[in-house]
Amino acid sequence: MQHASEPPYQRIVTRIRAAIAAGELRPGDRVPSTRELMRTYGVAMATATKALTALRTEGLVEPHPGTGTVVARRRPQPRTADEPATVDRLVATAIRLADTEGLTAVSMRRLGAVLGMPTMTLYRHVTNKEELLLLMTDAAFAEAPIPPPERLSGWRASLATSARLQWGVYRRHPWVAEVMSFTRPPMAERAMAHTEWNMAVLERAGLTLPVAMRATMMLANHVRGTAVNLEWEANAEQDTGVDNVEWFTAQEARFARIVAGGAFPTFTRLAALGGEAVEYDLNTLFEFGLERLLDGLSALIDGA
Repeated sequence: MQHASEPPYQRIVTRIRAAIAAGELRPGDRVPSTRELMRTYGVAMATATKALTALRTEGLVEPHPGTGTVVARRRPQPRTADEPATVDRLVATAIRLADTEGLTAVSMRRLGAVLGMPTMTLYRHVTNKEELLLLMTDAAFAEAPIPPPERLSGWRASLATSARLQWGVYRRHPWVAEVMSFTRPPMAERAMAHTEWNMAVLERAGLTLPVAMRATMMLANHVRGTAVNLEWEANAEQDTGVDNVEWFTAQEARFARIVAGGAFPTFTRLAALGGEAVEYDLNTLFEFGLERLLDGLSALIDGA
């Protein structure tokens, strides 16, 4: 019997898990897609996606190119008593590698070498790299918890606080921007807490829930979209040994030649201003964009 308070996604997980245990779904068999789950169970796409993610996290299903999601051919190994500590160490090591060398440095083989563990042993603790990235993302956002409501005043301060906390995560861990897809978002609980918080704030401010959701995605996409450049900048500097200031200095002669012909008069006038007028960095762009988005939401909320 299902508990009355069981969330809809867990109901789906329970039924598919039982079908796998009973042999009704065998290794390699295709499991229902997101849209099929939506039709069968009458749930939203987010609920269906969460159910499939939970099954992947348990190691019961896995993605298969050209087929979709299938029952895992390799069943998860029994968990040991020291698993939580081992998983924490694995995730922390993966984050250190990603922070210092980029996301491409994170592989099970590399992690096994760093931890002094056979590569296949790692699969006793995480099902695959997708689950590892999910755990890494969740751990990164654990560094930026939402503050208690009583410490904030009004919707604008609440949204700005969340956005700046997210920006801080990306600044410390630039690789997170690559993981945080908006078409297939990772079900990282602590990242989802920011989405939940912002939607609730905007709904209380007077927006309908669908509009609050779109506004929340707009803000998150501004933060993530700006942060994508952090990883690119770090990789470029690592590959060339030249930082951004040095790179721009090296481009001055080329810039002067391009604008000398008069085809770019606005660029020419901007360059003539000099100083802070033409200097910018990602923090400046992030803050400017955030304030303008909040200005726009203010007009939307006032209209509502």
